[in-house]
Amino acid sequence: MIAAIHSNAGVTVANIDAAGHVTGRSLYLDDLPVMEGTLFAKVLDSTVAHGTIRELDLQGARAVDGVVRIYTAADIPGQNEIGGIIADEPLFADKLVQFQGQPIALVVAETEEIAAEALALIRVTIDPLPVVTDPRDAFAQGLLLCKSRVFQKGDASSAFARCSHVFEGRAETGGQEHLYLETQGAYAYPTEGQGLRIYSSTQGLRHVQETVAHVLGVGMHQVEVDVTRLGGGFGGKEDQAAMWASMAGLAAWTLRRPVKCIPHRMEDMRMTGKRNPYQSDYRIGLDANLKIQAFEATYFQNGGASADLSPAILERTLFHGTNTYDIRHVLLTAHSCKTNLPPNTAFRGFGGPQGMFVIEAAIDHAATVLGIEAAVVQEANLLRDGSEFAYGQVVAGSRARECWEQAFDAFDIEHLRAECAAFNQANRFLKKAVAVMPVCFGISFTNTMMNQARALVHVYWDGSISVSTGAVEMGQGVNTKMLQVAAAVFGVHPSRVKVETTNTTRVANTSPSAASATADLNGKALEIACKEIRDRLDAVARAHANSTGPVVISNEQVTVGGMQTDLTWSALVKQAFFQRVSLSAKGHYATPDINFDKTIEKGHPFAYHVYGTSVTTATVDCIRGTYMLDAVRIVHDFGTTINKAIDLGQIEGGLVQGIGWMTMEEVVYNDAGRLLSNALSTYKIPDIYSVPRIVDVRFLETDGHELAIKGSKAVGEPPLMYGIGSFFAIRNAIRAFNPAASVPYSAPITPEKVLMALHSRKP
Repeated sequence: MIAAIHSNAGVTVANIDAAGHVTGRSLYLDDLPVMEGTLFAKVLDSTVAHGTIRELDLQGARAVDGVVRIYTAADIPGQNEIGGIIADEPLFADKLVQFQGQPIALVVAETEEIAAEALALIRVTIDPLPVVTDPRDAFAQGLLLCKSRVFQKGDASSAFARCSHVFEGRAETGGQEHLYLETQGAYAYPTEGQGLRIYSSTQGLRHVQETVAHVLGVGMHQVEVDVTRLGGGFGGKEDQAAMWASMAGLAAWTLRRPVKCIPHRMEDMRMTGKRNPYQSDYRIGLDANLKIQAFEATYFQNGGASADLSPAILERTLFHGTNTYDIRHVLLTAHSCKTNLPPNTAFRGFGGPQGMFVIEAAIDHAATVLGIEAAVVQEANLLRDGSEFAYGQVVAGSRARECWEQAFDAFDIEHLRAECAAFNQANRFLKKAVAVMPVCFGISFTNTMMNQARALVHVYWDGSISVSTGAVEMGQGVNTKMLQVAAAVFGVHPSRVKVETTNTTRVANTSPSAASATADLNGKALEIACKEIRDRLDAVARAHANSTGPVVISNEQVTVGGMQTDLTWSALVKQAFFQRVSLSAKGHYATPDINFDKTIEKGHPFAYHVYGTSVTTATVDCIRGTYMLDAVRIVHDFGTTINKAIDLGQIEGGLVQGIGWMTMEEVVYNDAGRLLSNALSTYKIPDIYSVPRIVDVRFLETDGHELAIKGSKAVGEPPLMYGIGSFFAIRNAIRAFNPAASVPYSAPITPEKVLMALHSRKP
């Protein structure tokens, strides 16, 4: 079990969704009441990873009683295209299929059972073509999804010649199944005026709205998208939700009846993309003082059959290729490789973890050969103010060293190492080890245009408040944070505030709830809208008190110029309403001072960075190859958190998800492109028995950051990277048993890999 978590900062406000979750009253997509006349849709997907469709026989399926219509590419009134960044992904395969799981047809029937029956009667003949599943093979054949990218700082080539120590090698990280509790899905129905309303399980309402409109050949104003909450997303519903919404929307639009399209778990796993696997080459050069003088890496990203979000993910890999280290000469090259797998997509960290793993592997490689702790090299190269990233942004407000030093002091790492050494001396077949993982993660969408948000606020004349933003609640507690922002600006009890569903008619052109930027962007927009109303109310209060002094509303009591008035919040609102003062406002926020020029690969893409240091202790059973993560101790840069409980929950969840990616979550395709880890029986995620026995999180005391909402730094993605420490702790324990062991930098480091490594020897 996870031990009590320690903290020393922040305020705890109960998550407003918690009661609904634990009582089963929270509403998700599949909980919506089914309307009269609703039809159900099932997808026919390809069983071949690459080939040409020679024949598609729908006759038997159409004859099934209760089948209303079967859709193929020929039935799309607009464009058969759902690609977001690059137009390279058809909604339905027409003549060419490029991955197993690619949609070919959609059966719409009176019941889901009838649709499934008809699906089994469709006959499709596909002539196979060569299948590519490995990104290096794809690169060798010139199969790329987009132009390759290069980040360069200094002159790495010449710098290596001056280094005292140079090491090179390979590193690879696997995919990761999102395994959100709620699968993908959409429920669409026609509305008056040739409109369409879609309830979608999506993180990106604008993309769903735009894609459905594109497929139907109509304007975005005819498509309304609404989201109450998601049962998890983790990036998997940022882009890929559009496919399911487009299919449901197509059927609802043409049949003028409600249509529900929700895949079962194994269908979802088979048809959707995962975290991008990477294969990488690295070279690292150190001087005699262990300063990293040069670092070079080449990343081969497995993008799958179409671009999806892989180009943007590739970019963030480059942004985080040097993690939290100050390196004078850097050369990072990244290739997005086209393979015959489902299009891979966003996943918590969005390419950053893949880049960080490579440099951590390079540092560990150097330390192992030099016979020192990796932490010695890590500490010697931590970022400081004035350091410059390879992409040109200059570090300001670095907390890297503060987190590192506080972790070493608070957790007494030297004592932990001594404990491990004593344990290892006393135990022949159980070995313990420690690993340190510093983290630096940039906060903002790296596409500058996406760093904007809007909010709509209504104060009703009884004093209650309605708040609409572009933020999607998917378990991260953003609704609670939005409520806190509004309640704080107005000085009212949180019960006065209702956070509405996320809806494209109330808040248009939303950026996806992703990139750890949701609370910052939407919270700032909400704050602007609330302050606009508050300014109007303050003017009413001053007139009532016949004073020009400052207005304070606290606990719903109004003070003007330091003097208590007879106005309560409710009375002030009513007085403003009687005076015909507007009690509604919209807010727009765009992150200032960020930019990036892709023509020179330089700029200032991030509003700020989040820092932290984790210390992981692992025990390996050297007979069985199994392991236990004894403890993960973290010092994290929360800024001035506005909700300690929620932020701690994000640390826990991100950490364990990162541990899963590094240790046990193994996505496996065979050479024919068939997903083998296609069910919960063949894909393992961390359970209560595999999480660390101790999780100890300490808050770094800081003043926060002005571009973070109320100084509370983003916390969604950064903690996932702490999970990388589990790989190196396990690796160190293997080497404590067998110093000559060959332990490739290949994640996840499953028990099978551990067992083989324990009894291996370097060539």
